[in-house]
Amino acid sequence: MTLRGRLTSAFLVVVLGPVLLGSVFVALTVAAVSRDRTNERLDHAVTTVRTAVGAICGQLQAAAEAVAVVPPDGRATVADQLIARGLAADIRFGGEQPAVSPEVPTSRMAPPGTVFPRDGAAQAGWQDCAAPDGAQTTAPAASARDRAQTTAPAAPARDGTETTAPHSSGRDGTQITALAASVRSVGVSVQAAQPVDTALLRRLGDAAGVTVALDGPQESGGSAGGTVRRLGAGPGQPLPLTLTAMPGQPTFRYAIIPLIVLVTAAVAVVVARWLARSTTRPLGDLAWAADRVANGDLDTRVPIPRPDELGRLAGTFNRMTRELQSYVQALTASRDQLRRHLSILGDTLSSTHDLDRILPVILRTAMTATGARAGLVLLVDDADGTLAARCGAGLTGEWDLPPAELAQRRLVIGRGVLGAVAASGTPLRGSAGVVAASGAPPCGSASAVAASGAPLRGSAGVVAEEPACESYVAVPICAPPTGEDQEPGPGTLGVLALYDRLGSPGFDDSDLRTLRTFAGQAGVAVHNVRVHEEAQRLSLTDPLTGLWNYRYLREVLRREVERASRFGRMLTVLVLDLDHFKEVNDTFGHPAGDQVLGEFARRIRLGLREVDVAFRQGGEEFVVLLPETDAYGGVIVAERLGALVRDRPVQLDQRRPGVADRTSISVSIGIAVFPEHGETAQQVLDAADEALYAAKNAGRDTYRLAESVSSRVSEGNFDPTPAGSGP
Repeated sequence: MTLRGRLTSAFLVVVLGPVLLGSVFVALTVAAVSRDRTNERLDHAVTTVRTAVGAICGQLQAAAEAVAVVPPDGRATVADQLIARGLAADIRFGGEQPAVSPEVPTSRMAPPGTVFPRDGAAQAGWQDCAAPDGAQTTAPAASARDRAQTTAPAAPARDGTETTAPHSSGRDGTQITALAASVRSVGVSVQAAQPVDTALLRRLGDAAGVTVALDGPQESGGSAGGTVRRLGAGPGQPLPLTLTAMPGQPTFRYAIIPLIVLVTAAVAVVVARWLARSTTRPLGDLAWAADRVANGDLDTRVPIPRPDELGRLAGTFNRMTRELQSYVQALTASRDQLRRHLSILGDTLSSTHDLDRILPVILRTAMTATGARAGLVLLVDDADGTLAARCGAGLTGEWDLPPAELAQRRLVIGRGVLGAVAASGTPLRGSAGVVAASGAPPCGSASAVAASGAPLRGSAGVVAEEPACESYVAVPICAPPTGEDQEPGPGTLGVLALYDRLGSPGFDDSDLRTLRTFAGQAGVAVHNVRVHEEAQRLSLTDPLTGLWNYRYLREVLRREVERASRFGRMLTVLVLDLDHFKEVNDTFGHPAGDQVLGEFARRIRLGLREVDVAFRQGGEEFVVLLPETDAYGGVIVAERLGALVRDRPVQLDQRRPGVADRTSISVSIGIAVFPEHGETAQQVLDAADEALYAAKNAGRDTYRLAESVSSRVSEGNFDPTPAGSGP
């Protein structure tokens, strides 16, 4: 609900509430009084109707008794006179004998033998006035006047017309058509009846001032706008009747109450709307202006209607909008500039894994975003545990070096500002001058301040080995969190430092937050490059021996064959296989076999030059590439490797109980030379493999050249198989 709606509702509740409550009270009071008066009318009507029905029953009883006392030959005449006078609508009589007559004669006087029930059982449709609960009775034999009728004859109506009595159900479910009174005397039974028709019910209603009908509802209630009451059958009043009393017409005083309420409500609504509009219109204008400002229209202003609270609020809003407009313009310019640099940074990060391209872009972007004069990026060198400079910009003095020479600069971790950041992983900012080599800060230099604002414990001043500056801010370059739980990375990877903020005496917290953002980007870049290099190394390295795997063998062999072919050089390939290696696994176990393979690989590396490359081809088979080496040189290397493997047994760390803790091993070697034994890399490798099988067949622990080698080398430089080295 709007504010205007709430104000209007509050006013209407305060003003109209009492009026409406009073109106409701008056209406309820009038309704209660009307109900009470209607109930009083019904009480009076019940008494009147019961008296009227009792009078009719008494009249019928008197008529029946008058006929009964007349001699038999005069009863018909008396009955006709009584009917003519309107004392009864029908009178029937007959004789009383013990036997039951099978037929009912049609004469007024029933012949002897006609029997009337002694228990007062009712003929269908006749209601006995003397019945204790309104039970019906059976009339004597029907007269000729109404022998063809199924209902009692209608009494003459007041307007001279006859009406038929209604058929209404009694308590036993039969139709009620007449009231009857019976007299039993010696030898005769007489019944006088009065039809229950519309005329009778109208007379009863007129006498009581209500509407009377047969078979009403069982309880009082409203019907057709009136109040209904049931009058049950009983002695002297055998008819089940329903009495309906219509409410009286409202007076003029009652009718004027709704008019007063409506007029009061209309006036209150008009006044409430005027008050709400005058109060909420300035607020609506202010809300409209705020919505325009929220949609980006900072030129919107609110008129000041009057010098009250709403006027002061409008003036404050206009001043806020002007300041917000100038601030947004400055932010927009800064955002556009930062967006350009971030676009360059994003393109660089996504297009290369070369740190020499990524780190300078990150440094230049950070310097532009903070307005720094100079900057430096250093990474931790895992080999010697120092900080190695990778790139710099705007540096002066001894740090103003080309990239190749700048990479030779080293800083000790834990010394100076940059070393403290690398050691603690805590960002630092402050101002400092060049200090002595001892590390003591000069007079007047400020101490370093951590990112939290608290002074850093210990000396963290800028030392002589670091770039000279007036102010600085340095943040650690950390590896990003890894895994679904966002666990911290492997630690500090380096330091990103900026020096001398242009146009300001120092860096603030905003610059520190910005620099930490770029340091995070640098951390992601460095971590990704190292992960990429490690993944590439693992994809090409055998994890058990640390030698290059078969995949890298094919790549290097192809490259070396192409280089030897281009420059007319020779390339020697050695294929080595451990002798009886399956017996080592069977005797000492597979863990011992893995240890033997690792020791064998280590001895191979000891017997090779730096330019030679060793590979594990698979299982216990290895390959060695000897660039720019002929067959004679290959034989020399084969003899040296055989001696390194043969002369010293392998000490086993894991062995089975009852088995020796060391074992002697030997190796068979096949030698092939490019281009003498093949014109392609695969041909040379196949030739060396065939030579290996020849060495195996010759007794193992020896070497053989491929068959195309000259006989001089084949015969003059091969050692015989050592004694004791069987197949």
